[in-house]
Amino acid sequence: MRVDLFDFDLPEDRIALRPASPRDSARLLRVNPQGELSDHTVRNLVGFLRPGDALVFNDTRVIPAQLEGTRHRQTPDGEAVSDISATLHMRVADDCWKAFVRPAKRIRAGDRFSFGKDNEACFDGTLTGVIESRGEGGEATLKFDFSGPELDRAIAAEGHVPLPPYIASKRPEDGRDLADYQTVYARHDGAVAAPTAGLHFTEDLLEELERHGVERHFVTLHVGAGTFLPVKADDTENHVMHAEIGEVSDSVAEALNAVRRRGGRIVSVGTTSLRLLETAAGEDGVLRPWRGATDIFITPGYQFRCVDMLMTNFHLPRSTLFMLVSAFSGRDTMLAAYRHAIDNGYRFYSYGDSSLLSRAEQDHD
Repeated sequence: MRVDLFDFDLPEDRIALRPASPRDSARLLRVNPQGELSDHTVRNLVGFLRPGDALVFNDTRVIPAQLEGTRHRQTPDGEAVSDISATLHMRVADDCWKAFVRPAKRIRAGDRFSFGKDNEACFDGTLTGVIESRGEGGEATLKFDFSGPELDRAIAAEGHVPLPPYIASKRPEDGRDLADYQTVYARHDGAVAAPTAGLHFTEDLLEELERHGVERHFVTLHVGAGTFLPVKADDTENHVMHAEIGEVSDSVAEALNAVRRRGGRIVSVGTTSLRLLETAAGEDGVLRPWRGATDIFITPGYQFRCVDMLMTNFHLPRSTLFMLVSAFSGRDTMLAAYRHAIDNGYRFYSYGDSSLLSRAEQDHD
């Protein structure tokens, strides 16, 4: 499909730079199965769910994956040194991470790198290694001189929160982001971007949902920085999704299958949870335990297998995430919903407001 079919005008001031406080005071746009719109807050979520429904959360935890340092290269004239910035996005071995490195033109395979100067987790105070390979679009594989838990500690000590570029370009990261950019139920380290639909949940809201009889289940998808990459292709068929590592456990697959058998609805909290569930579901709609890397790219025409409702933030024009919600609820419906959101002051993206979508019963496009 043409990428420009997913374009719309988004005023710059609609991109939120801070989250709502308290978290569940954020606005919630309900889009029902007929495409009708109504305005609420996240606190109203329980009113749209029934006892026996199941919320599925992504319990990945954001790590401080943004690193600043230098690149070192031996030349006939001596050592050449330049500043670089690396955003880790997927671990591929105990001592290796794939990363987006800037400026990309300054690096090549075999270059040494060093991050930091006074890192107490490193023997000599510096997190070092070698650029093992260089890919497309600024991606590189970094092989560190540390591995396993030792490397984890060094990254945690040296890195900082990798705020999305549309926030980082307007203000620096600060202490508030350490808490703001993490869900209250995060428990498995590995993400470099937050599963942002989950940022709206508070302990009080979770308890209210539980009292209402709504089940709570967790999957893990370590969100990568690839989620922020723009779609540069003119046609969706030519866009390459970056893979992300995830897991659906035996017990969660079994529990969600039981929910469906009883007539309950599976409500995905966020596009990350949805992408993982759809990866783990067979064509028969049955969820199976699953672990691995997924690069599923969902666009209109995709036949959803198991997710009935989707809670998600508002996404940027021409993004893979806006394509996903268009596939879920219909492109015309979502364009109308986004026009309503823009006209009525909703805030967009990671720190923005939320929506609750129903799966389209037929193709609206």
